[in-house]
Amino acid sequence: MILGLTGSIGMGKSTTAQMFRDLGVPVWDADATVHRLYAKGGAAVEPILALFPDALRDGAIDRTVMRAIVAADTGALTKIEAVVHPLVAQDRAEFLKTQAPLLVLDIPLLFETGADATVDRIAVVTVPPEIQRARVLERGTMTASEFDAILARQVPDADKRARADYIIPTTDMQTARDAVTDIVAELT
Repeated sequence: MILGLTGSIGMGKSTTAQMFRDLGVPVWDADATVHRLYAKGGAAVEPILALFPDALRDGAIDRTVMRAIVAADTGALTKIEAVVHPLVAQDRAEFLKTQAPLLVLDIPLLFETGADATVDRIAVVTVPPEIQRARVLERGTMTASEFDAILARQVPDADKRARADYIIPTTDMQTARDAVTDIVAELT
């Protein structure tokens, strides 16, 4: 059984993914994969550098610089995705060879990339918009306008919830943990 885990930025997806791991469920993390691909020696470094030479810092792709490039150049994201998506798909395919009754694919852009068609069930993490905004802005890694720009590129939370088999509220840890435990019990 392959469960797609998704949710918009700031919804608690990473924490929820860890709850699945804590129950012994193997989890593949799309964001962590991109971090590895962008790291020094990662498979995406050279192809990204060929497109955006200013993105290199200490032998790795600097994600802050990449965000600025995407914000300034409307065609940049498409170019980046053309490099990164095939590498991510290859890494995911390797993970899917894992032998387990349940595998979780932690994919923030599950619907946006069409990856929802590759999973058996979908779980969406969610919180009210004001909590989401506060969580993201408290990180101190982006401005309110950068956050709004990211939200504009994502499928709205209400649409994600409407398409989900499971909804995991992450307003508090116990509620989220209980939902994850129930999902694992049902799917295994």
